[in-house]
Amino acid sequence: MPLVLATDDTGGPEIFASIQGEGPSAGMPVTFVRLSRCNLACVWCDTAYTWHFEGDNRPHRSGETFARSANQLSLEVEDVAARIAALGQNRLVITGGEPLMQAGKLAQMLEHLPDMQVEIETNGTVDTPARLDVRVDQYNVSPKLAHSGNPAELALKPEMLDRWATDPRAFFKFVIAEPGDVEEVQALARTHAIPAGRLFLMPEGTTSAALREREKWLVPLCLENGYRMSDRLHIHLFGDTRGT
Repeated sequence: MPLVLATDDTGGPEIFASIQGEGPSAGMPVTFVRLSRCNLACVWCDTAYTWHFEGDNRPHRSGETFARSANQLSLEVEDVAARIAALGQNRLVITGGEPLMQAGKLAQMLEHLPDMQVEIETNGTVDTPARLDVRVDQYNVSPKLAHSGNPAELALKPEMLDRWATDPRAFFKFVIAEPGDVEEVQALARTHAIPAGRLFLMPEGTTSAALREREKWLVPLCLENGYRMSDRLHIHLFGDTRGT
């Protein structure tokens, strides 16, 4: 059964070893696998090549669309698992797009990697079937705020936010573009009892300069609210590039 993956700059599957750049595991050596397709459409998404294909009229600030044939490919789960194992890391980050749209196939793939520590990065709108959930060590949940351009009824599902808030493996990572966005985070944290120790604020930006500028006012907001801050280490190290 094939998984649908994003492609790297060579046209091959985007499976690579690097360090985790965001969230609670920042700095850890990992293998990444990036899947294609997403059920949301963030106007600032930095991986629009996983979903903003030709004919997709959902807005993106770049205005760019991508040829599906050049940016998406399918591989059998056994092949994906073998490529991951060959990179020699003991921790795997599954990202996208929205990985949980392919939950069943992911579960099959992870059955070939029984000793792997697994992180899944998700927008928090799709639940995890038990067959996959038992193989996940950490969820990096990034609910999309109003500035993402997604309707709240699609992006902020109350029953799903409650589900993640009560799972100790789930860490929340909110993308922040301006100080007022933190008020939306505060309201969500109160409503869904999200523990401050599992809540990260991360500046929106795809350049070091943009991240550093926002971090100047984001750090005081983290101090004020007891939230953790996440940088984007891969942007500082490699820029906004695929396979890094």
